[in-house]
Amino acid sequence: MQIIECDVPTSSALGSDLIRSAYFHDSYRVPLARSGLSIVEIFFALFGRTPRWMKALLIARNAVARWCGLEAPTAAEILKPAVRASYQVGDKIGPWPIFFINDHEIVAGRNNKHLDFRLSVLRTRDGVAESVVVSTVCSVHNLAGKIYLFFIVPFHRTGVKSLLANAVAMKRL
Repeated sequence: MQIIECDVPTSSALGSDLIRSAYFHDSYRVPLARSGLSIVEIFFALFGRTPRWMKALLIARNAVARWCGLEAPTAAEILKPAVRASYQVGDKIGPWPIFFINDHEIVAGRNNKHLDFRLSVLRTRDGVAESVVVSTVCSVHNLAGKIYLFFIVPFHRTGVKSLLANAVAMKRL
């Protein structure tokens, strides 16, 4: 199993203007072996089973963010994300509000005073093979956003790769 770092797919709802103007962006691709999964099932195959160490880091980070006056997910949203029967723009999926959803992609994220981020989970087809591409795009608004990303990006890259590898190894994708 190989996690491939790639460009944000041009078919993504994230859009080339957002990607071009972003302070930070990354994308990772893995093969999709279970072709019958909905995009919501793919999302939860990745983000619905976060390792304990990652949950602990997220809860601590979110406590600090709330202390600084930023909107952040609650511990309950991190520990046991609710799974609903259907989703639409404006609903939360896991800890994040949805900005875009269709049969092939979910874009969720959050806007805060220091940065805005978007997370895309996209099912894509290359010939007969299907893949899942997870992309993150961050736009910073001030120095605090740049400092935050300086410290978070290494954890982010490790975390996303770990979630992808785990989902593939456990045959959830």
